Amino acid sequence: MFVNYRRVEGEERKEWPLSERGSASGGLQGRAALVTGASSGLGRAVAVALAEAGADVALVARSEQDLRETEELVFRTGRRALALPTDLASASETQAAVERTVEAFGRVDVLVNVAGTDAPGPVVDLEVEGWDRTLSVNLRAPFLLSKAAFARMREAGGGTIVNVSSVAGKKGWANASAYCASKFGLTGLTEALADEGRPHGIRAIVIYPGAMATNWGAFSPEERGESEVEQTSPTMALPPSSVADFIAWFASSPREFVLTEGIIVPIGEGLP
Repeated sequence: MFVNYRRVEGEERKEWPLSERGSASGGLQGRAALVTGASSGLGRAVAVALAEAGADVALVARSEQDLRETEELVFRTGRRALALPTDLASASETQAAVERTVEAFGRVDVLVNVAGTDAPGPVVDLEVEGWDRTLSVNLRAPFLLSKAAFARMREAGGGTIVNVSSVAGKKGWANASAYCASKFGLTGLTEALADEGRPHGIRAIVIYPGAMATNWGAFSPEERGESEVEQTSPTMALPPSSVADFIAWFASSPREFVLTEGIIVPIGEGLP
């Protein structure tokens, strides 16, 4: 599990010049971040944006192969990366991810909960197993990760937790009951974390992205390999890098700067 971390520190480390993309460049020097859903889409973009801002990044998702690709992108920024294949529906694996991050990097300053899944369909037809897994990945995993990271951040005197919800966390719609319930719940969790974290210098923000140019709905490596990202105007579907840059900007902002929520949609979509 730690081969990649040692590789970065050892003689086989690869060096690339820092990317100049992103407005948060250098703001997270000496910090460490953990990003879930880092195998593709927004999670991968967030991992790269945080690395470009100076952070070492632990990468969490189910697919080890996809995580290796993200890991290589982080290496290209000159930062360290740690791939942690994890089933976020497993409480033990989820909690262990934070401890492995601390073992590798000595700290965890930024937690970004991006990973999400769905069990679409009308309520009357929705299997309990689908409901339970959606709530486990989308809501219980952020709770477990925040619980473990919060303690480390409190010891360090501060930190930042970013929970990625969805416009489905602002307005429910048919055939998405499990997804909407999990995203509405994420708002309550984040608000509680923000209140509890304030005395310790810990910030928590929930963001509600609208349409993004990702292969959402392809939840396995096989499905992602078979799907294609629809080429859409940025005015109708945001590039993941745009949302990722916002997250990196907030994580890099002064600790006294507090922002508890943000709706991020393409200009052509309109607010929920």
